[in-house]
Amino acid sequence: MPSAAVRLMQTAEASGVEICFANPGTTEMPLVAALDEVAGIRAVLGLFEGVCTGCADGWGRMRRRPALTLLHLGPGFANGIANLHNARRARSPVLNLVGDHTRKHLGFDAPLTSDIESLARPVSAWVATATSPTRLASDFSEALVACLSPPGQVATLIVPADVQWEQASGPADLPQAPSRTRVPTERIRSIAERLRSSPASGLLLGGRALGETGQRAADRIARATGAKLFAETFPARWERGGNLPQIERLAYFPEQARATFAGLEALVVADAPDPVAFFGYRDQESDLAPEGAIARLSAPEENAEDALEALADELGAPTRALSAPAPAPANPQENTLNPASMAHVLASRLPEDAIVVDEAATSGLPFYSAPAPRHTLLSLTGGAIGQGLPCAAGAALACPERPVVAFQADGSAQYTVQALFTLARENLNVVVVLCANRAYRILRVELARAGITKPGPRALSLTSLEDPEIDWVALARGYGVPADRVEDLPAFDRVLHRALAEPGPFLVEAIL
Repeated sequence: MPSAAVRLMQTAEASGVEICFANPGTTEMPLVAALDEVAGIRAVLGLFEGVCTGCADGWGRMRRRPALTLLHLGPGFANGIANLHNARRARSPVLNLVGDHTRKHLGFDAPLTSDIESLARPVSAWVATATSPTRLASDFSEALVACLSPPGQVATLIVPADVQWEQASGPADLPQAPSRTRVPTERIRSIAERLRSSPASGLLLGGRALGETGQRAADRIARATGAKLFAETFPARWERGGNLPQIERLAYFPEQARATFAGLEALVVADAPDPVAFFGYRDQESDLAPEGAIARLSAPEENAEDALEALADELGAPTRALSAPAPAPANPQENTLNPASMAHVLASRLPEDAIVVDEAATSGLPFYSAPAPRHTLLSLTGGAIGQGLPCAAGAALACPERPVVAFQADGSAQYTVQALFTLARENLNVVVVLCANRAYRILRVELARAGITKPGPRALSLTSLEDPEIDWVALARGYGVPADRVEDLPAFDRVLHRALAEPGPFLVEAIL
């Protein structure tokens, strides 16, 4: 009779799980062996657990199906928490399998013993520890349902080693995950009346509302009411470009966001959290919207796209065809390589239907105003840096037919630089545009915002990535990824064009 670990993987395969991002250890060996018994689940090695969890997040955002991670005890899980925090904020379906000591060995407090459940709860909507090999496959099914329950969640199943290796009977039944619920008609009518009676109004879109269906419905509402359209600052997935509506991304800094919302009498929120400042600042309120302006159209577990279409119909808003703005030519008209010129070239060179994973931080801001072909954008939902490279790898594995651009700041790339190994090993079609300003530029901005206009040498040293300068070309090649360095705009345009035309990974180090 097969082991419980094999039964778990058989259940996963039967449930449509296709991939497992793994950084296993001794306590996961039965699950590792089970991956050889189940042909339908692809095993992908990550050299750091944060790479595994970031990959699973990217996969979940694009496939909207769970990816597995396979992690080693509490310390291994802890290494992956930052990107699980981002995945939770992105509402990505991620299912963590975490090995633990045998049930008998736990009482001896061996060096790697820890309270894994306490580590898992802050980033998981569902946590359980398997206690019986006969129930392990059923435990997995429960975890999978939790992952797929709207709006999409992180689940963590902790599996002692002996529970994995003992025998168990066949795969578990596959219960049906609940669907998103419909927004009540009464709420639709109430918000329609609020928009009719509010001369100054806006719609704040997030989550599924930033898909094509939601955006086109929001555009109808805006045309009928004069409402302004906004996207949440860090969307999990945003369909952009081409002939999709032009939507303003809400500014990161609270002063700018408040200025954007100033004067609004109604702010209809669809599948986005209420807008609040990213951090608390001296003498500033945390809320960004005017008092009393927010009207919630849909909660995360509700069907935002359906609600927006129903609201547009309630308002009698006509449909309309949108034409794509003509993109500016790619040929650069200047030599200087800076965030604005780089964004222009990247947007104009972007292949149709590309996926852009944005962790470019301060260097990436001009990209949002550059006309570009149709593409999908994934951003840093939870603010825990180190998401970009692994999320790009996961997206490329989820959508191998689509080119992926990892638009990446140099500081945050160091958090999960090991993802370059995964790009090379899996031969993923990912072009990394590495913005090398050799600083944590956002921290220098925050120093100035805190009134520290002349930081001393220690403060400056903590925001600098110089001395020594990081050689990204050498790093990338060391991991097996071809790379080139550019220092002016024509060279960036030339190297980017070549990188996008060739299959497989490539890193462009752009010196800013």
